[in-house]
Amino acid sequence: MSLLKAVIMGVIQGLTEFLPVSSSGHLALFKILFDVDTETGMLFDVLLHVGTLIAIFAVFYKDIFRMIREGFAIIGDFFCNVKIFAGNVFQGADEPYHMLISNSYRKFVMLVIVSTIPTGIIGFAAANVVEAASEILIVPGCCLILTSVLLFVSDRIADGKKMPKNVTYSNAFFIGICQGFATLPGLSRSGTTITACLFSKFKRSFAVRYSFIMSIPAVLGALVLELTDLSGVKVTTAEVGYYLAGVACAAVVGYIAIKTMLVAVREKKFTFFAVYCLVVGIVSIVGYFYAA
Repeated sequence: MSLLKAVIMGVIQGLTEFLPVSSSGHLALFKILFDVDTETGMLFDVLLHVGTLIAIFAVFYKDIFRMIREGFAIIGDFFCNVKIFAGNVFQGADEPYHMLISNSYRKFVMLVIVSTIPTGIIGFAAANVVEAASEILIVPGCCLILTSVLLFVSDRIADGKKMPKNVTYSNAFFIGICQGFATLPGLSRSGTTITACLFSKFKRSFAVRYSFIMSIPAVLGALVLELTDLSGVKVTTAEVGYYLAGVACAAVVGYIAIKTMLVAVREKKFTFFAVYCLVVGIVSIVGYFYAA
């Protein structure tokens, strides 16, 4: 893989991870059409997702740092409650327990954890299927058409009002399942999860925040799994440089794309992306049968 191809893939990742047009689908199409071989399986794809994680941190750093702080506070209060329980049972005390979910950020943390569970199970179980599907042109084509349908529908869903305190854990689990299936190439993760949030009556601005922030543990988990599978993979010094260039491009372009998405969801501007996905999906399917 050349530096130019790595940079182009970084730009594709940054744009399509946050714009609802499927980063995995576009990367798969680019690899197939231009015969790109990274020689490290899905590693480069996962590293490109790390670049977009950097973009998420840059845009939502206040929310993320608050959630980290409240997450540790939940753990601290849990162990305090264990101590209180022991005192109440064995020493006859009557000390009140600490409330674990005492504010909206703590609820946000728990919702993301619940969403991550089905995503992790589906992602782990389907990892080989997803990698194989990325090499067949018709799969991202069909999934892009499905993404088009989801985006078209999402613009026509009535505005919801749910913020963290109103969101149920069943809502979070459902959205996590949707994120798990969105690992298929061509099925937009952001488009799928934002649509799932809107179906669950989330407020539109919160739907975007939730969709992007909930991707953090999923991407980190995928990176850990990929890194544990690298015992036989050799990466040259030149490839390391190419990979870093791709990651940097994904981060910069991703930052711009997130800002664009915040406006697109609020103003219901998904129809353009729906038409784009439909066209690219149809072209991909036609290309598959033409090549055959």
